[in-house]
Amino acid sequence: MESQSLNRRQMGYASLALAIPGLSGATDPSGLRLGQFSAEINPPVGHPCMGGGISPVVSYLDPLFAKGIVLVAKGHAPVVIVSADWCEIRHTAHDAWRKALADATGTTPERVLVSSVHQHDAPVADLRAEEILKKAVSKGSVCFADFHAVAVARVARAAKIAIGNLKTVDKICASRIPVQDVSSNRRTLDSKGRIRFDRGSTTRDAELRQGETGVIDPDMAMISLESSGQTLAALFCYATHPMSQYGKGAVSSDFPGLARRMVEQAHPGLQAIYLSGCSGNVTAGKYNDGAPGNRMLLAGRLAEAMTKALATAKPLKNPGFRFASVPYSLTFRNTLGFDTASLEAKLHAPRSFDQCLAAMGLSCQERLQRPLDLPILDFGGAALLLAPGESYVEYQLYAKSLRPEAVVLCAGYGESVTGYVPTEKAWAEKDPNLGDWCWVAPGSEDPLKVALKTALLNPVPK
Repeated sequence: MESQSLNRRQMGYASLALAIPGLSGATDPSGLRLGQFSAEINPPVGHPCMGGGISPVVSYLDPLFAKGIVLVAKGHAPVVIVSADWCEIRHTAHDAWRKALADATGTTPERVLVSSVHQHDAPVADLRAEEILKKAVSKGSVCFADFHAVAVARVARAAKIAIGNLKTVDKICASRIPVQDVSSNRRTLDSKGRIRFDRGSTTRDAELRQGETGVIDPDMAMISLESSGQTLAALFCYATHPMSQYGKGAVSSDFPGLARRMVEQAHPGLQAIYLSGCSGNVTAGKYNDGAPGNRMLLAGRLAEAMTKALATAKPLKNPGFRFASVPYSLTFRNTLGFDTASLEAKLHAPRSFDQCLAAMGLSCQERLQRPLDLPILDFGGAALLLAPGESYVEYQLYAKSLRPEAVVLCAGYGESVTGYVPTEKAWAEKDPNLGDWCWVAPGSEDPLKVALKTALLNPVPK
């Protein structure tokens, strides 16, 4: 009975998405123009990191940025893509980013793609969760609302300037490049053949580091946009948790941010936008024991792949331009301890982080009462999608399998109110990482895959 109900829901999602105006339309890219923007978004000293789960900000190793582009195609409203060096942007905070950038660029919120890189020594923005904590007079704090407003306004101002300084795009290129010795799955088998899930971003257990790589996407995917021989912007997407070390309040964009800076310094005028792929269950743990020098080592490996992606990129033949926003619904978690009464009781738990987790859970419960949306920007031979939260890497691999002839960038950490979005296999194997930072119910795999399939299998006509 439950299976039949799920199938009916899937058909409903697909039918609704197929009815979206413009889902199967395309535009001649000859009128495509691009604007670049960047703004610092460093949190103040004392601001919570990772939603209150680790040390708040005490120092700064390197700045955090929101980096983005505005794309305007002839006959279409602008599309905005921004990647922020924050841990997550959720619910009303995510809505605020999209609305502010839409207002600044003259478009609509669904055409604004906001993704977090997901560094942990950085803010989780969930304004609704913070409101819940304040109302309950809890000691925990997820984020500072006043700082959030200032940061969003700063990014919106930069985007508004960008929309007034558009450059013509005359070539769209794409590439796929293997990344060496950066990613590994949390899940591995030990020497006795037992399943383990504890290979984190920093892994000091030598046996875990020496174990199998596990399920990853080995490739970085890239889309670049050129004007008169100059690469204006490049979108790089790679799936791994973006931390070499964290938890002491030392703000850093970590190895993805450092790699991005290396590439920009080597290519003056380039806006390098790094998007973390679907990497809820993928870390650098196999290649990182926490030694301080590993940050630059991992950054160098990532920068090498980014450089090769730029150098080997091929122009798309007869590219088109299609934007679509596919609605889908996920169900709030229904397992023990996630009912409303239990979450409300935890707002007064002894540990402040448990209070924050409960507030984020209640925020998610509210958010999932309305559909999520999965945006896609499709050029035909290359496409960019934005999946929710900490989607597992299997979703990225599934998306790529649907269009093997194209370069598909399947970024994660869009609307991040979900936390982890695991596969059914992960639930069945009792993945212990799903103990708290996961607010969606088992059964989320099918509706998300339906949304990905709907988005990708309406390609730009040739």
